This record gives sequence, C-alpha cells and structure tokens, in this order.
Amino acid sequence: MQRTTVSVPFMLLGILFNVCLVAANLLETKVIQFAGVTATAGLIVFPVSYIINDCIAEVWGFKKARLIIWSGFASNFLVIAFAQIATTLPAAPYWNGEEAFNFVFGLAPRIAIASLLAFLVGSFLNAYVMSKMKLASQGKNFSLRAILSTLVGESADSLIFFPIAFGGLIPGNELLIMIMTQAVLKSLYEVIILPITICIVRYIKKVDGSDVFDEHISYNVLKVNDL
Repeated sequence: MQRTTVSVPFMLLGILFNVCLVAANLLETKVIQFAGVTATAGLIVFPVSYIINDCIAEVWGFKKARLIIWSGFASNFLVIAFAQIATTLPAAPYWNGEEAFNFVFGLAPRIAIASLLAFLVGSFLNAYVMSKMKLASQGKNFSLRAILSTLVGESADSLIFFPIAFGGLIPGNELLIMIMTQAVLKSLYEVIILPITICIVRYIKKVDGSDVFDEHISYNVLKVNDL
C-alpha cells in the first residue's frame, strides 16, 4: 500500500487555515465600524483563509486544497457542535457570564448553516478558479490569479451567507450593501497583503520543491482521498 505524505509547510499552512476559520466565526459576533464602513470583526482574519487557500492551490494543486477545505469544514462543524452542547448545559448558580457566553458561542442554527455552506462554496470556487487559471496562463500572472480567484470566492461566500443568515431580518437594500461591502473589503485585503503572499509562495516553492499543475485531475469535491 502506497503511503501519502505531506510536507511540513503544507501541514503548517493547513493548521493556520483551520485556526483562521474558527477564529473568524467567533469574531463574527462583533460588529465594527471604520471610516463609516460597517462590517463584522471576522473581516480581520477570514480573508487570510482565502490567501492560504491560494497558496495551497498554487503550490500543491487543487487536490491538496480540497483536503484542507474539508478539514476546515470539519473543524468549524465540530467547534459549532461543541459550542451548542456547552450552551445547553446548566450554568453554575453563582456564575454571571451565561448571557455573554451564549452571545459568543450560541450561534443560531440558521447562521451556522449559512456559514458552513458559504465557506464550502466560496473556498472550492476559489481553489477551482486558481487551478484553472494557472493551467490557462501556464503558471504566470500569480497576482492576477490570486485576486480574481479571491474575488470569485468571496463574492460567492457573501451571496450565500447573508441571504440565508439575515434574509427577512434585514431590508433587501441593506442586505445587498452588506454583501457588496464584505466582498469588496475582503478582496481589497487580498490586494493589500499580496506582496507578502507572493513572497510566501516563492519561498515555499523553493523549500518544498513543489509547483503542481492540475492536468487531467478530477475536480469532484467529494474525492477527498484522491491526493
């Protein structure tokens, strides 16, 4: 039986990817405002997951990105599940933090479903676009590919998350503004941090010796064991 191995850089990026996703979900409970623009605090860290997704898809290809995306989904699902269990347990009579705890960890099922579904669709679209564009460009124009793939993924994420999570609770025009704002801000995040992303990708390719082109592969998102 052939053993499948992964490199240390891949493992570290995978861990960071999972940490960013879990942190983003927790930070989503705070609404922030900067320069008149309102967003959730998850904006601080969530775009990093797309940057990591870009790096993994660029260096190791779609198949490894698929594995990491599903691991991120599993991590998010487990954290949400454990949090729901914790919020249902009776609190000690002398503890005064129940309301605050439930506010942070008591994610409504509607928002939890919206978050998980939006993450899956957005992340897989991001990896797919990056993979296909790399083939079409013969590995050139990484900056353009990273920006466009992130824009597609983030837009899909916002288009799915906000209507499911807040549809009927927020006026339609406000919902549309939130969708556009989140997608644009997260994509701008990618542009601003792009020089760092380029350096990381170049370094990993040099150290790891990997630069995968996804020729003749299956893009079936369920083929997790196909590495």
